[in-house]
Amino acid sequence: MPNPTQLAKKIGKSPTIAMNDKAKQLAAEGHDVIGLAGGEPDFDTPPHIVEAALKAIRDGETRYAAPSKGIRPLLEAIAQKLERDNAVRVNPMSDIIVTPGGKLALFLALKAMLDPGDEVLIPAPYWVSYPSITTMVGGVPVAVETSSADGYQLRLEQLRERLSPRTKAIIINSPCNPTGHVLSSAELEAVASLALEADLYIISDEIYEKLNFDGKPVRSLAAIPEIADRVVIINGMSKAYAMTGWRLGWLAGPSPLMSAAGSFNSQTATSAATFTQHAAVAALTGPQDCVEVMRQSYEERRDFMVAGFNSIPNMSCPAIDGAFYAFPKVDETGKTSEEVANIILDEAVVVGVPGSAFGVTQDAHIRFSFAEDFNKLKAAVERIRGIADKLA
Repeated sequence: MPNPTQLAKKIGKSPTIAMNDKAKQLAAEGHDVIGLAGGEPDFDTPPHIVEAALKAIRDGETRYAAPSKGIRPLLEAIAQKLERDNAVRVNPMSDIIVTPGGKLALFLALKAMLDPGDEVLIPAPYWVSYPSITTMVGGVPVAVETSSADGYQLRLEQLRERLSPRTKAIIINSPCNPTGHVLSSAELEAVASLALEADLYIISDEIYEKLNFDGKPVRSLAAIPEIADRVVIINGMSKAYAMTGWRLGWLAGPSPLMSAAGSFNSQTATSAATFTQHAAVAALTGPQDCVEVMRQSYEERRDFMVAGFNSIPNMSCPAIDGAFYAFPKVDETGKTSEEVANIILDEAVVVGVPGSAFGVTQDAHIRFSFAEDFNKLKAAVERIRGIADKLA
């Protein structure tokens, strides 16, 4: 029998999904496990969004979406959202593609940008799927590691050091998964300068844009006029509207790129489910107080988790500007992040994701989601506190 491709072996399974599956397996076996590996809101999808989907199903909206890039009401709702929230203007009928999930949106963007061997700068820590999807489309991921010591600041000189004649694009995620870092104006300008001087595309992953804390503004790179024609925005409904299982993402960018991405989309997914697109229209155009309720809850949990981890001996957790992850470091451990994650799993029965999955080659960082019940978060911190001597 023929063997699977070498690429399939190289890519492997998403580390966050693998750890989340491990938590579920432990729970099924009867262990009192606290799973903080996933990136999923613990809220139900708001009722008005659910009702919109049910109405669409009852109205017969169960056929292929037309056009395949997205139904017109949703394309227009996304365009209006971009102008209202991000000061970004796009043509809804030529510059947006709706996809079944944000991962496919990223895949389509990179597939439209890269020829085989083209390189993509990826600031680290990064979302685990960026390098894998880059590799899947024939590109070469190039990590640019930042440090918790200075709050994961992204500096122009660091980016320049990693440039090569094959560099074609850079991926930016703000707020960042896993660190929660929101790029400052200076950092955004550094990325813009690099894109202009090196003639790069920019992928701006804005999936956590509405989950920002302390009033810190989240600005889209596409709102910078000088680089607007080279920025592709990746976004979706999963995080802000608690719609992970609905599988609905989108990308927006310059028409030539979107035309190319649309060709790949029509030959793969064809379209996102029609009735979920009607639900997304309700989410984007309906009341937004549900988003604020969730954001405030995450901010309260953020405060608890940062204080909790910083109170544990030999652990430190920097400030978190957005998203819903803590990324604490175990100081002076002498152990790898995988070793620390396994100790926490075996001794405290708490599941996190090792920092190595996010491109961190130094220090033992572990990512924990705080999109979870408050009582579970409290229990997780106390369990880890109880085994702190085993981590050092």
